[in-house]
Amino acid sequence: MKQYEYMAKQTLAAYGIPIPPGRVVDTPEEARWAVADIGPAALKAQVLVGGRGKAGGIRFAATPNEAEEVARAMLGMNLKGYTVERLWVEGKLAIERELYLAVTTDRSAKKPLVLASTRGGMEIEEVDDRDIVRRHVDPRIGLLPYFGREMARELGLQQPLAGEFAQILTTLYKIYREKDAELVEINPLAVVGGHLVAADARLNIDDSALFRHPDLPRVDEGSELERKVHAIGLAYVELDGDIAIMANGAGMAMATLDAIQYFGGRPANFLDAGGGAAVEPTAQALGVLVEMRPKVIFINIFGGITRCDDVAQAILTVKERQGIPVPMVVRLVGTNEAEGVRLLEAAGISAYSDMAAAAKAAVALAGEGR
Repeated sequence: MKQYEYMAKQTLAAYGIPIPPGRVVDTPEEARWAVADIGPAALKAQVLVGGRGKAGGIRFAATPNEAEEVARAMLGMNLKGYTVERLWVEGKLAIERELYLAVTTDRSAKKPLVLASTRGGMEIEEVDDRDIVRRHVDPRIGLLPYFGREMARELGLQQPLAGEFAQILTTLYKIYREKDAELVEINPLAVVGGHLVAADARLNIDDSALFRHPDLPRVDEGSELERKVHAIGLAYVELDGDIAIMANGAGMAMATLDAIQYFGGRPANFLDAGGGAAVEPTAQALGVLVEMRPKVIFINIFGGITRCDDVAQAILTVKERQGIPVPMVVRLVGTNEAEGVRLLEAAGISAYSDMAAAAKAAVALAGEGR
């Protein structure tokens, strides 16, 4: 279960990790009062999605009047499929430097993993491996004080930052253990006035351990789009990329995500249309992908129980019902393949038979749209 940023920061603060002064607001008037108390501030949309800044989910206000105007524009806005219902108004920081720090679970090694970098402020996936310090923690021993000092040395930090970094890391690991977290992340861990402050935070709790934490607020992780697809009865997870994906079967959907990433693309979602979804549910699911306004839609079908002609008919239904205003790549193989291809070609839509070629084409089209 993911926690909103303000929830994660409240947990960090409760454990003694410095955070900027902030307040949760639900209305423009509350934003005005918050900035009147805090001073110049950042207004941050509280949605469970990455890349908020680039999408307009983080804005600044120097005065109470400006804060009210900015909040009025942000509240109710659609941010990557999520409706912004709440803002975190946080004192604006004079950031001198940005670091990255996280504790997560390495399932392959079956150990906690600490990640740290001097390239904070970026998604960790975008940081060069050479700029990331990775160290496993022996769960039988825990994270001892020397661990943080050694990592600070590897990052090239000097006192007093090195000491503060080691202390924050020790505390972050304590949160990870005591809250049964899958991920505790500070990005950026900002240097402000020569000291470290958690400028942003993420806290993801292991769902299997929620019964041990009745005090933790429960969060509805589903965006509007996720709720729509789930209501249809299909499996859907929203991601941070720009290539929308629909495939039949969880294994095929995962393979499709892997293929897109292999060719350098970024999946926008995981959508399993199931092993035998009828025309209308498939059309409804595809309609949701259209609503996402991705760079490209990639439909990858290996028909067994799923019939290729049903998938083709669903595509044509959406095309006629609401239009498909973005490029679409279709791969159809299997049951009633010839009929499905014929239906699409009659509507001017080409279909691939080779998955790799189709994935490569989808990535190329997304690149043209960037």
